[in-house]
Amino acid sequence: MVAILDYDAGNLKSVKKALEQLGEEAVITRDFHTVQQADRVILPGVGSFGTAMDQMKKYELHKVISEVIRSGVPFLGICLGLQLLFEGSEECDGVEGLGILRGRIVRLPKESGLKIPHIGWNSLTLQNNGRLFDGLPDQPYVYFVHSYYLRAEDPGIVTAVAEYGADIHASVEQGRIFACQFHPEKSSRVGLRILYNFTKIPGGV
Repeated sequence: MVAILDYDAGNLKSVKKALEQLGEEAVITRDFHTVQQADRVILPGVGSFGTAMDQMKKYELHKVISEVIRSGVPFLGICLGLQLLFEGSEECDGVEGLGILRGRIVRLPKESGLKIPHIGWNSLTLQNNGRLFDGLPDQPYVYFVHSYYLRAEDPGIVTAVAEYGADIHASVEQGRIFACQFHPEKSSRVGLRILYNFTKIPGGV
């Protein structure tokens, strides 16, 4: 069973629907026991970094996230869910993220002249043999909706980059922690393959 964490940040039903297309049992929940029993956990989300962290603390989901990650349960952050895994964001100075991974979230540069937020399809450049991208071509197209992007402290965890006025760290992998700035659940067959690959990651410490 895949637990999709509900902290009022939206974009939950489309993730659930995509997983069900793959034949996976998926449940939207903030119940600790349900999350602890899950084989895999997904943290989706759209919206403000600061509001999301407030909601996370309100429901105490930061505690169960730390617990399941320590226990070796495969974990996937999507869009805002990726950003929350890191230390903080320019969107909300002074608000600490979960700090599970090292890096900062910064605003897409206005100087590029490109439209912000970045909404639409972009190709990825794959690197570091990311397991989410097994079976995909070298330049897969995926769907983005964001105004802020990741600069990971350790380039070794970055498994995909995208270009949109900046070099976006679009996907990361460390141990059994995975995260995507783009939306696999909205990325057609490529996205379904990414989610499929996630469901095949073995758990355990």
